[in-house]
Amino acid sequence: MTKKIALSFLILCTTFSAFAQTFNTAKLDSLFSVLEAKDKYMGSIAISENGKTIFAKTIGKADVAGGKEATSATKYRIGSISKTFTACLIFKAVEEGKLDLNKTIEGYFPAIQNASKITISNLLNHRSGIHSFTDDEDYLSYNTKPISEKEMVALIAKGKTEFEPNSKAEYSNSNYVLLSYILEKIYKKPYALLVDAKIGKPLGLKNTYFGGKTNIANNECYSYTFDGSWQKETETDMSVPMGAGALVSNPADLTKFIEALFAGKIISQKSLDQMITIQDNYGMGIFQVPFYENKGYGHTGGIDGFSSSVSYFPTSKLAIAVASNGNTYDNNQILICALSSYFGKPFKVPSFNTIEVKPEDLDLYVGEYSSPEIPLIITIRKEGNTITAQATGQNAFPLDAVRKDVFEFPLAGIKLEFNTADKQMTLDQGGMKLVMTKK
Repeated sequence: MTKKIALSFLILCTTFSAFAQTFNTAKLDSLFSVLEAKDKYMGSIAISENGKTIFAKTIGKADVAGGKEATSATKYRIGSISKTFTACLIFKAVEEGKLDLNKTIEGYFPAIQNASKITISNLLNHRSGIHSFTDDEDYLSYNTKPISEKEMVALIAKGKTEFEPNSKAEYSNSNYVLLSYILEKIYKKPYALLVDAKIGKPLGLKNTYFGGKTNIANNECYSYTFDGSWQKETETDMSVPMGAGALVSNPADLTKFIEALFAGKIISQKSLDQMITIQDNYGMGIFQVPFYENKGYGHTGGIDGFSSSVSYFPTSKLAIAVASNGNTYDNNQILICALSSYFGKPFKVPSFNTIEVKPEDLDLYVGEYSSPEIPLIITIRKEGNTITAQATGQNAFPLDAVRKDVFEFPLAGIKLEFNTADKQMTLDQGGMKLVMTKK
């Protein structure tokens, strides 16, 4: 549900290499050990190959104040991974003859602008043009309170549209809230029951369900952000995100789910082929996940202080899922380490050691840096005894000094190395190195 710093999406690699036959779990174990020792991450990972778990790890706490440790049974809010479940339910409805992907939505939501032009298919692959309600400035003023379908549809309708239906694609949580309401209308059952009856129970996903108020006694966990110490986040009421982000699960269940999806145990191969057809970077409830020459499919999720990801690489029959309830180190970096360990790629485990830099020395780095290779300007500013970086149109993020002229932002795996003599800065992220020049 939530947005991430755009730079974090630059990291998955596309160069060539050979397939590795062994899985180097030692490096992944090492990463989790340092994350735990440095208190950088709370969460869980599960990796399976051909349906068999080959790695699992959980660190951190489910309840910081109560001192309850997280375990492999801990359940997390999975945010937008819920969309993949919703898309599966829509395709099941199509297969059951209850829905047509080409059907327009004016019969369900006449108040939505362009409803007579927007199809079910457009909602699925984010080509509807409907404004995403989570982008509104007042979203955080109501997201913790229960909301009815009538109220939610009115909020979405008020947002108007961003572009003509099917003219392009743009991510919108509104699309999947509307899809969950459509499912409830055609089945005359709550979305929560549909997820359980059509996906959860048939696949034996005992830890996956529509969320409610967090229940620590039921192996659920609170979420946190870090501000010198772990601070508990507020909880979104799940009536708000519905099929766009209301599910609870854990990595073990998520790997089972995505394996079942690609094994034809949820929807037909014909439906899956439609689901994974990528147009303008979007499938239907799923994205493509490239890693060197390996092509996977999956989805990420973020809600409150939770973040999660699940992906599947069909050629290797490899499923990976991570879920976190608090981190200052990005899930994407953990995935890169996991995939690098599996496919035999280089990956350096961070130490998170920092050095002190005199405030007056920081002035040497301040300025705007650009490169003809990317349409971004990165602005470096001094803030007290540290510096921050801000890419065009993005939030600023703090940088840790790790050695002379080298700074890192571990959450997105970003390293910036300055050459003050030549007025240059090298952006290093996920194996990509880009030299940028100071204006």
